[in-house]
Amino acid sequence: MTSVYDSERLAAAYAFDRPPVHQQILRSARLDGRAHRALDIGCGAGLSTAALASLAQQVIGLEPVPAMLAHARTVAPQARFVVGGAEHLPFGAGVFDLITAAGSLNYTDLLPALSEISRVLAPGGDLLLYDFSEGRRSTSGDALADWFGAFEQRFPWPAGWRPLDPRELSLAACGLRLLEYTDIELRLPTSFDDYLRYTVSGINVDSAVTRGSCTPEQARAWCRETLAPVFAAGDLTVVIPAYLATLGRADGESPLR
Repeated sequence: MTSVYDSERLAAAYAFDRPPVHQQILRSARLDGRAHRALDIGCGAGLSTAALASLAQQVIGLEPVPAMLAHARTVAPQARFVVGGAEHLPFGAGVFDLITAAGSLNYTDLLPALSEISRVLAPGGDLLLYDFSEGRRSTSGDALADWFGAFEQRFPWPAGWRPLDPRELSLAACGLRLLEYTDIELRLPTSFDDYLRYTVSGINVDSAVTRGSCTPEQARAWCRETLAPVFAAGDLTVVIPAYLATLGRADGESPLR
């Protein structure tokens, strides 16, 4: 089955046009030490992998869709990248003391994926599951939220994604346990040009282009024309809701705390 992420155009957009939120979210993990070896599952274009540079001596990004790795070595030059899925991790048991997954387990077969993560996570290692929503609103009234609703009608989201709440996972069956859960609200000062690049880099726009519903130029023109009044007074502070869950193996405490 072809993935909606199998797109060189989308890989470039994710690599260079998305906001820098991963590092901000990971700061909430409050890890006291630096991991020896870290694995980023479902790393996409590499932004989430790059955020691990200060948290681990060695970093590996794992991505099931080869096309998404087109610019990964530019985005995260310190990392090594491997093509593979979370359900069959090509690594030995207990070799990672830090594992992250940023909105990627939503697309997996959860029980096998979590069991594999438990297998390769070192006793006492940390598993950080996190995700963030689209920047649908700002601190300056409802104009951006109203625009985003129209944007989603014009460019519907493709099927395949499902919500994931780490607090509701069957962790014990996979040898894992939840250590901490934090809701986060990021506030990013954003210019019109930055937000325009962000919106047209989304998977919903790429899917519309792939289906032939519009060209990239037509999508950008629609977003530019309709978004301009929202930013008429200048930059906005865009609100991005997120969460971070810290999990560990059921048989050990984290060595990084």
